[in-house]
Amino acid sequence: MALTIWHNPRCSKSRQTLALLQERGLDPVIRDYQKDPPTMAELQDAMMKLDQPASALMRWKDSDLPKDAGENEILSALTANPKLIERPLVLTDTAARIGRPPEAVLEIL
Repeated sequence: MALTIWHNPRCSKSRQTLALLQERGLDPVIRDYQKDPPTMAELQDAMMKLDQPASALMRWKDSDLPKDAGENEILSALTANPKLIERPLVLTDTAARIGRPPEAVLEIL
């Protein structure tokens, strides 16, 4: 199973989630998404794997977008400003979970 974490090393939840995965003997691909921002297609893939709308990927407290912003507007904002992406995001080939709390990612393993 391919396992990737969209990781922000400055975020405590992201560090905790990565540590949890590694404690379980997993070696995920670590993507510092602020240095290597996801494309629109990657964000859409993450949405499908989460089975959630684009708004679930958004860190609203850091955003100036209105809560009723459209999907394309949200995805464009996330692509342009990856610090707005909810973190951490753990993805497999078929599913994804946001590590809030970190244990939430265990559902897809």
